[in-house]
Amino acid sequence: MGVKARFWKGAWWVFVNHGRRRKAKRIGDKQTALLVAKAIRERLARGDFNLAPAPDAQTLRVYADTWLTTAAGNLKASTVTFYRAHLTAHILPLLGDRPVSSLVRRDCRELVATCRSKGLARGSVRGIIRTLSTILSQALEDDLLEANPALRMGRYLRAGDEPEKTIDPLTRAEGATLLTVAGERYLRWFPLLLCALRSGLRQGELLGLRWADVDFTGGFLHVRQNRVHGVTTTPKNHQVRKVDMSAQLCLELEALRRRERERYLAKGGDVPPMVFASDTGGYLDVGNVRRAFYRILTAAGLRHIRFHDLRHTFASLLIQQGESLAYVRDQMGHASIQITVDTYGHLVPGGNRAAVDRLDDQTQPSATPAQPEGVSEDGKWLQVVGGPPGDRTRDTLIKSQVLYH
Repeated sequence: MGVKARFWKGAWWVFVNHGRRRKAKRIGDKQTALLVAKAIRERLARGDFNLAPAPDAQTLRVYADTWLTTAAGNLKASTVTFYRAHLTAHILPLLGDRPVSSLVRRDCRELVATCRSKGLARGSVRGIIRTLSTILSQALEDDLLEANPALRMGRYLRAGDEPEKTIDPLTRAEGATLLTVAGERYLRWFPLLLCALRSGLRQGELLGLRWADVDFTGGFLHVRQNRVHGVTTTPKNHQVRKVDMSAQLCLELEALRRRERERYLAKGGDVPPMVFASDTGGYLDVGNVRRAFYRILTAAGLRHIRFHDLRHTFASLLIQQGESLAYVRDQMGHASIQITVDTYGHLVPGGNRAAVDRLDDQTQPSATPAQPEGVSEDGKWLQVVGGPPGDRTRDTLIKSQVLYH
């Protein structure tokens, strides 16, 4: 009898040679393979030739932690944070101590129900299920499952009575007030807020913006970096893009660059590569940006919105002044125009009114014709003066008035 855990072809396997029967099982990581091998030795000693791992050897908690540690090298920092947060807060408390091989569709439905009972939005629950599905897809490749029970859970994520998610952008007047107060009392933050309102960059893209990304000649910003959870990475969806600069933003960034050069020249140092740098020349802290933003909102007498709503403000103002959704998509860096339509389509100006009016037959009677003699404003019949009963013109006018009243 022999049970061995060995590394072979890029993964750890358990090889069993018992009597005249041989089996091999791909496990994945060394720690789990050793536990599985130990459990199988114990079962073989009891006469139970079963290659399945012991229940405590392949728990979802152990497997998920090992998988995330291994996969982190190939994932963006924001994605790792996304997965880890979902595991810690929602998945592992419910399913963490369950053997991976025992998970079934019912467990996934229970996870959805538990998350919804916490009041989580549909989008949040969808992300949690996607995290579990990603892990179980790897477990499927590792031969721990025959199928992924977390696939195609959309039917359990229907909206029901949940209201649609809405955005809360500033109006043009509110945006102007915010910039006025920032320029008068918080000059340190004015360029950042102006750039947010004139470019629609995400907060992380603003913090990762470098002077090398600003093309003053062409009049655009080259979005190449994103700052997420203290890590510099690529923009969302890996979409490097060019964003047009307004004349006001271009002038303000040129002025900011001159001020930075003068300040660091006086200190005998080099200008930081970031456009919006901290006082020490490093990356701005997200918490400091948020606190400053809320102070400025309060000073301006405006409602408290998220910093991300400045991005929504940029898009909504473009659409309200008649720019195409395709242009807004390109500026915002959306993966598809469907995202743009779903988020901002309701803001498209009511130019449709004229299109609908053109459907009307211009020869039809007006809905509010002049009052004919003999008919009151409430459409009641009155005594008609100036026409004998049975007169065709008289009868048509009266009937039209009653019909369209």
